[in-house]
Amino acid sequence: MTTALPPRRRALDAAVDLLGTEGLRALTHGRVDERAGLPRGSTSNYFRTRAALLAGVSDDLAARDLAGLSGAPEPRSAAAFVDMLCAGFAQATGPDRAATTARLVLFLEASHDPDLRGRVDRGREALIDWGERTAARLGATDARAAMIAVAGTYEGLLLHAIARHDPTDPRPALALVVDATLGPEAVRASPR
Repeated sequence: MTTALPPRRRALDAAVDLLGTEGLRALTHGRVDERAGLPRGSTSNYFRTRAALLAGVSDDLAARDLAGLSGAPEPRSAAAFVDMLCAGFAQATGPDRAATTARLVLFLEASHDPDLRGRVDRGREALIDWGERTAARLGATDARAAMIAVAGTYEGLLLHAIARHDPTDPRPALALVVDATLGPEAVRASPR
C-alpha cells in the first residue's frame, strides 16, 4: 500500500483487498488500518461503523466500474462489444481478482442488508444503463432486456470464475448472448 495516497483512499483500498482476499470476517477497522499502514483508529475516522465501511467499499467499487467504462471507447459492433466484455472479464479475473471477489462478497452480504442492497442495486443499475445505451446503438430492439441478459450471463460466468476457479473461456457464451439480444441483422450489419 503506497503511503503517497490520502489516508481515506488507502483505507478503502485496504478494505477492498481484505474483503477480496480474506472475506467478510476479516473486515475490521483495525485490520484495515494495519493493511493500509495507517495509525490505529484512522479508518474509523472515515467510516464510524462497520456498516459505513461496507457502504464506502460498495460505493467505491461502483465508482471504479463506472470510471472504467467512461474512459473506454464505445464498441461500434457486436464483435467489438464481445471483445470489450472479454477484456473486462480477463481484467476482473486476473489483475483485479481481489476487487471482483470483494464485489461478490458485498453482493451476498446485500441479500440481508437493505442499505447495502440499495447501494449494490444503484451500482448495477448504472452499469445496466450504460449497457442499454450501448445495446441500443448496436441495434437491439429491446436494449434494456438485452443488457439484462448480457449482464446476467457475464455475472454468472464471473461468479463461477472467482468462486470455483472455473477456467472456462467466457467468449462463446458472451458472443451467443450478445448475438441473440442484438438480433442477427444488427450483428451482420455492424462493422467490427
